[in-house]
Amino acid sequence: MTFEQDYAAIREHAGIGTVAERAAIAVAGRDRASFLQGFLTNDIQALTPGTGCYAAWLTPQGRMLEDVHVLESGDMLLLDVPAAELAATLERLERFLFSEDVQLQDLSATLAPVWLHGPAAPGILSAVAAPGGLEDLAAWASHRNARTTVAGAAIVVARIDQLGVPGFCLYVGRDDAPAVTEALAAAGASRVGAAALEACRIEAGYPLFGIDMTSDTIPLEASIESRAISFSKGCYVGQEVVIRVLHRGQGRVAKKLVTLRVGGGADGDVPTAGAAVLVDARDVGRVTSAARSPRFGAIALAYVHRDFLTPGTVVDIALDATPDGGAGARRVTATVSETLLPAAG
Repeated sequence: MTFEQDYAAIREHAGIGTVAERAAIAVAGRDRASFLQGFLTNDIQALTPGTGCYAAWLTPQGRMLEDVHVLESGDMLLLDVPAAELAATLERLERFLFSEDVQLQDLSATLAPVWLHGPAAPGILSAVAAPGGLEDLAAWASHRNARTTVAGAAIVVARIDQLGVPGFCLYVGRDDAPAVTEALAAAGASRVGAAALEACRIEAGYPLFGIDMTSDTIPLEASIESRAISFSKGCYVGQEVVIRVLHRGQGRVAKKLVTLRVGGGADGDVPTAGAAVLVDARDVGRVTSAARSPRFGAIALAYVHRDFLTPGTVVDIALDATPDGGAGARRVTATVSETLLPAAG
């Protein structure tokens, strides 16, 4: 399939593809929720079987160590973390584990995620799952999850929207993943490439840890607080910084992640990650991700100084790899936009 066909499959039907490499950790035991409650920004103890949430793990300085999808199945919590952070996450969990009734298991070698995105995804999943296994998927809340079988394989299905369309992650044994993928394809889903997935992700304004969020990022800078942070739970690591910014600083941070519509039309230049964002001669930010969208042309995610966050603000992006995007750099204009498409989960 072509890039345009892949894009259309995601936006209009259903596409099979992974946005970012993730890994799973099982956290079992009676104290699993209370153990994690003090580390993660969302309310883990409020989860009930079949529910879940998105969260961050912060340093005492309020900066991100990683983002986490948390799924409560009834007998364990599944932590879905960036693959690059798996070893560090396990090390931290083990370091802080003392007398709690908690058991940890690295599932990365045995469990494979199969991702399905698109408006037809709920119908396709319902068609391939065991009878009665999944009901009313289109109405599922973010991070709702359930066990079922597909192509004879036991799986866990979780609703996690990443691309502005319904999204589902199927956690399946690695040996069974090809058969599950084939069942989805036989039911009408298309295998889609990385370029279309990236274009849809940037359209949806969905940041990735390690790319758009790093160990220097405060969650409020990435605008994930509405889905990653509970403001009613008890203490967690880094909470003091978050609360200080919200209440003393009225939520104002020095920079924020925004969507940029880059000039030049369908054939306009796509900036590179790290490109300087400029207003006149002032360096006001950096591009973190960029792609070409069949619908919007060149688009990007970028951190921009708080003085230039208003939608409709016109900025320049340096196209040449000069350290400061200075006078010798080629520039293209871009416009600060509202998120082009809704994203959740």
